[in-house]
Amino acid sequence: MAMTQFDDEFSPPFTIVEPPAWRAPIIFNSPHSGSIYPRQFLAASRIDVAALRRSEDSFMDELIGHLSSRGFPVVSVKFPRSYVDVNREPYELDPRMFTGRLPSFANTRSIRVAGGLGTIPRVVGDGQEIYRERLDVDDALNRIEMLYKPYHRALRHLINKAHSTFGTAILIDCHSMPSVGVSRDEPPRPDVVIGDRYGTSCTPVLRDCVEETLGQLGYSLGRNKPYAGGFITEHYGNPASGLHTIQIELNRAIYMDERRRERGPRFASIAADFTVLAEALAMLPLSDFGPFQAAAE
Repeated sequence: MAMTQFDDEFSPPFTIVEPPAWRAPIIFNSPHSGSIYPRQFLAASRIDVAALRRSEDSFMDELIGHLSSRGFPVVSVKFPRSYVDVNREPYELDPRMFTGRLPSFANTRSIRVAGGLGTIPRVVGDGQEIYRERLDVDDALNRIEMLYKPYHRALRHLINKAHSTFGTAILIDCHSMPSVGVSRDEPPRPDVVIGDRYGTSCTPVLRDCVEETLGQLGYSLGRNKPYAGGFITEHYGNPASGLHTIQIELNRAIYMDERRRERGPRFASIAADFTVLAEALAMLPLSDFGPFQAAAE
């Protein structure tokens, strides 16, 4: 089953709103808030669009969108993560999903592929199978070429621009999580989970500032559990080179009605709190983030 004619439905597939003057080398990114579902994708799905949308980080792009007017670039993806997940390696693919042979370089054995959550997901977040039948492998590869790769090229370009201009780059990867986990044994989730890949994707200065700012604003916080950060956090976080990435997972219950998928009463105030966070981060000395900090001291 081929589904390759989606260019007209994603126009553009992602947006980058870059301010005329950067306030700081800080980029806000929303890779999972996309909600444009291709017609052929919906026709091929065994579940309805309401079920597919459970994988969305609904409205996260709106919560951070205003930050571009404050001097911070904002990136948001328009296609849904259930169609292509940019927070994966480019070729994390499950061979059981496709007719035809995958490229030899595909990563078919990752934990995420085993869980059905590869670059082309097999299931949505709550474990429901997406497709009625196998997909043509060329369709999967076309999605990666036309959607996944252009997004990462653009994001890398933006990060490189920040790095070359300021000597460092800080990526805030913004996500949301269901208020209740799949496992009944999981403890209640806090308002926000901060992910820094267990201290490897950014300097502690960045993590501490995020935690301190959000804590002072009244949010309950967790760190790295159940979300330590995905491919984006790991891939673009290289503190030794002055590249810092941190993931923010916002509990959906605090800003939206999860069942009706509607903005909640705190939506505007939480969006305003992102401004407070961005300004707090912008006040940090760049010397805390540069790759040659130790030598300078």
